[in-house]
Amino acid sequence: MMVDNQRQIEFIYSIFKQFPSIQTDTRKLQKGDIYFALKGTNFNGNQFALQALELGAAYAIVDESISEENNQIIKVDNALLTLQQLAKYHRQQLNIPVIAITGSNGKTTTKELVSVVLSSHFTTYTTQGNLNNHIGVPLTILQIKTNAQIAVVEMGANHQKEIEGYCLYTLPTHGLITNCGKAHLEGFGGVEGVKKGKGELYDFIRANDGCIFINGDYDYLQLMSRGINKRVVYSTHDGDIVGNIIAEDPFLIVSIKDNADLSAINTQLVGGYNLPNVLAAVAIGNYFKIPFSKIKSAIESYVPSNSRSQLIKAGSNNIIVDAYNANPSSMKLAIENFAKIDAPQKIVLIGGMKELGEDSIEEHQAIINLINNYTWYKVVLVGNDFDKVIHSYQYFETSLLAKDWFVKQQFSDAYILIKGSRSIQMEKIIE
Repeated sequence: MMVDNQRQIEFIYSIFKQFPSIQTDTRKLQKGDIYFALKGTNFNGNQFALQALELGAAYAIVDESISEENNQIIKVDNALLTLQQLAKYHRQQLNIPVIAITGSNGKTTTKELVSVVLSSHFTTYTTQGNLNNHIGVPLTILQIKTNAQIAVVEMGANHQKEIEGYCLYTLPTHGLITNCGKAHLEGFGGVEGVKKGKGELYDFIRANDGCIFINGDYDYLQLMSRGINKRVVYSTHDGDIVGNIIAEDPFLIVSIKDNADLSAINTQLVGGYNLPNVLAAVAIGNYFKIPFSKIKSAIESYVPSNSRSQLIKAGSNNIIVDAYNANPSSMKLAIENFAKIDAPQKIVLIGGMKELGEDSIEEHQAIINLINNYTWYKVVLVGNDFDKVIHSYQYFETSLLAKDWFVKQQFSDAYILIKGSRSIQMEKIIE
């Protein structure tokens, strides 16, 4: 059936209330799901609409004509836009705080820490995994049930106007920008473009009298957030929440100043660069009046996964796996943090960085120059533009070739850092 544009969202939402589960991939489809036939460069979900119904989908939302007439098939002008509009309609039915989190580095870890803190006290819904794009954000909103007390939505972006678009159907009441660094430079057009793009979250919060959680150590965030009156500041020196690093060998221990007292949080995170992520979670928990004992327990019980700041024991070796993503800013932090670790045999395996455009070779050379500042037992470079810069280190085109080399070395009593962009798949070296 074809649904009138003016009525389609209300009609589809009435169906969604009966079948409140959305799926865009027939391989993951469960009986009773509503299937949205999305299209991309290399796929067309409309071709699988009938298969989705055969697999048990309650309805299929398509934007192309399907050969077979079926009342379970609803044709709309644009399936993706309909998904986003449906998410907005659902969001408008929810009278809860929605915290949007974006930034160049640390947004997923921050989202995870904030979520575990809030979940210790409230019924909380949050972005699952890394579903933070134009498909994942609306799906996150549509997963929020009527029993929700609060929601946390991660927003990723690689070009301007993207965060602005997410805000239009996420309608965040609170916002947090972790930082603005050298990430997706090709799409944003440089660091200033990154600030403008990420700052679209502040723009929405400012226009809607919302509240932000802001890292007071970053002057540029203070400038970007001018005009936003409701704010909670976390910092290493002055703010609503003040915290510092006690130790980070190997796990990060953070001190939180509470009036004259100091409380320690013993995390299971590797790297001092996670300090702002921890402070953000404490600040948000405190803002929503969660007892500190619950905040501390939630953060201390959080174990990172998905190759994010993980410490893995492999025989006598300690392996830090931070291979979910990489850009010049996060790469610099990871290398500098690893250099601080006191170990006689330190091995660095670095994968290439993506989406840097015309700055790629310069940024890869800058990483080499940074590596050159320290003494390492071994350095291995993998993929992308590391073959086009000046260095004297071992180089492999792929992570699988690096794995072959790694296995043959039979390292023992070593500290090993594995870092690289998602597409390089550096984690395969130790699988």
